Order: sequence, then structure tokens, then C-alpha cells
Amino acid sequence: MAPADPTGADLVYKIAPRALWEEARAAGVFAGAPVDLADGFIHFSTSAQVRETARRHFAGQKDLLLVAVDARALGPALLYEPSRGGDLFPHLYGPLPLDAVRSVAAIPTSADGAHDFTGLLLDASA
Repeated sequence: MAPADPTGADLVYKIAPRALWEEARAAGVFAGAPVDLADGFIHFSTSAQVRETARRHFAGQKDLLLVAVDARALGPALLYEPSRGGDLFPHLYGPLPLDAVRSVAAIPTSADGAHDFTGLLLDASA
């Protein structure tokens, strides 16, 4: 387990269905999607990983939101761990406090169902 982001990025990203995110806002905390709850941590992506995450895990899904989160605000509960292809992915061991969220934006889709992240990734590496 790697405790800090090896890329030095300030933000991590969560793709969430709008309805699930609105439940979290009402509750004041995001505990995770069903896959997160099953795995015991909240899955995040870096800006370099988020497009592939959308393609692999959210293909054809609409009404998704991209949640940008201040990685530093998550402290030591955010770990970077090997996942697909050996890439280090950010995993949050605990609930996501909503005060760590920097932006929430709808992810548009094209006619072929692909997600369009143009202008949504806030960090310079996007």
C-alpha cells in the first residue's frame, strides 16, 4: 500500500450515479456505491485513470456525475494501491466527507454512449 499519491495530484475523482450522490448529499456523507461497500473502500481514479474507469465500469450509463475530491483533505485514509495493470489507484478507507468535495459535474455522453470529460477534470494533468 502506498500512502501518498505518486503523481502528486491534488484531486481524485469518483464517478457516481446522480441518484446515489443526491442520497449522500441528503445524508451529509458518501459511504460509497454498492461495489465500494462490498470491497471495503471507496474506489477513486486519478485524472489519468478516470476515462478508462468510465469505459470499463460505466459504459452506456447516463445521468452520471464526476465528483472531484481534494485528496489531501482525506488524509491517511486515502491509499494508492495496485489495481488494473499494476496502476496505483486511490482507495478511501472510510466515508467521504462532503466538505472534501471541490466540484460535482454531470458527465455528458455522446451519441455512441461514450462519456465526454472535456472541461471536467480540474487538475493540470488532465
